[in-house]
Amino acid sequence: MKNLIQKRSKLLQKLNEQGNCLRGSITHVCSTCNRANCICEEKSSRRAYRLTYKDSNQKTKTLYIPHGRLSEARKMVANYKQMRKTTEQLIEVKLPACKLCMIPYVHRDFQPTRSFREV
Repeated sequence: MKNLIQKRSKLLQKLNEQGNCLRGSITHVCSTCNRANCICEEKSSRRAYRLTYKDSNQKTKTLYIPHGRLSEARKMVANYKQMRKTTEQLIEVKLPACKLCMIPYVHRDFQPTRSFREV
């Protein structure tokens, strides 16, 4: 049990140390307008980057990311992925402790009114 408590405290500390998080994925947009001799036909080193994510109603949202903040946004997305992984590990550590708590205490004089098979 002490081992589980130590793992839990390490994982909680890891969660506290993580920076800002941003859920979603970053994509670049390179669309053309199909007009003859348009500037969008040329290969450009500058691309538009967007963050795509789902809101609480599961509706897809898109957010423009300026070039100056692209590395910061990528770091925040990576932090979110790490946070999700750490949270899953924390749940796995807490499950054995929860299973111990879920064992019902049955008094020796307890008599069930119906058997479990009848339910």
